[in-house]
Amino acid sequence: MQKFFSNRRLVILVVILVVCFSLMAGSVALRNRRSTPPLIQQFGDDIVGIAGSVVTYPANIIQGGLSNVNELMNTYSENKELKQQVTELAQVKVRDQTLAKENKQLKAELKVKSSLTDYSTIAASVLSRDPSSWQAQLVINKGSSAGIKKNMPVLSGGGLVGRVSQVNKTNSIVELLSDTSESSNRFAITIQGTNGKTVNGIITGYNSSTNQLIMGQVTSKAKIKKGTSVTTSGLGGITPKGLYVGKVAKIGTDDYGLAQKVYITPATNFNKINIVTVAKLDD
Repeated sequence: MQKFFSNRRLVILVVILVVCFSLMAGSVALRNRRSTPPLIQQFGDDIVGIAGSVVTYPANIIQGGLSNVNELMNTYSENKELKQQVTELAQVKVRDQTLAKENKQLKAELKVKSSLTDYSTIAASVLSRDPSSWQAQLVINKGSSAGIKKNMPVLSGGGLVGRVSQVNKTNSIVELLSDTSESSNRFAITIQGTNGKTVNGIITGYNSSTNQLIMGQVTSKAKIKKGTSVTTSGLGGITPKGLYVGKVAKIGTDDYGLAQKVYITPATNFNKINIVTVAKLDD
């Protein structure tokens, strides 16, 4: 039964097509005759128009679909290119920020170098810094082959940050001022009192919560003003005199109330050391 209806539909479709083509042919033939009634010619033209629409409609749909696909592919390609440009711009921005930061640090180091008159300098970069000893030490990329020696003072960002504690052929370990261990090698420093007297002492500690160096063993009774500059005293003959350490933040007393204790704001943020300058005393 299903096959019968299928064949019947096919026959009807063929008959319709034959009628349409016959009408199209008749319309063309009648169009050339002046005696043909206008109504018949109009009817034939309508049939031709309907048949043409039936034939061209699927073609128009296909053509429109292909056009949409082409536009979609173009949009995808443009979107991919724009994403690539955004990525490249982001990389350029990060690189510019890094270069700007490095340039600022280098300018600070040049400022330090301009004040070094009694000794030469060796510039170096920080190679590594262990999180477990972050406040105690770091490794720089210069060693004995570059003239680095043990106990040489190290500066960064305009001020003293530590001294060389171990020297290898191509790298060195720097002991920072923020090292709170008892075995750390302390610097001798000096402060100019308000009455013209010089106050000498050593860096005995570091308070990480306040980011302040502590100058202990101060026996002088000279008055010290807040904001006064603190420099190395040069005592001991290893560290040059006059290296900038920081500024006086406040003055207190030791646990026994017998000696002064001076709290110093360091010139450099110990958490942001990337480039350093090693000071070498001139012979």
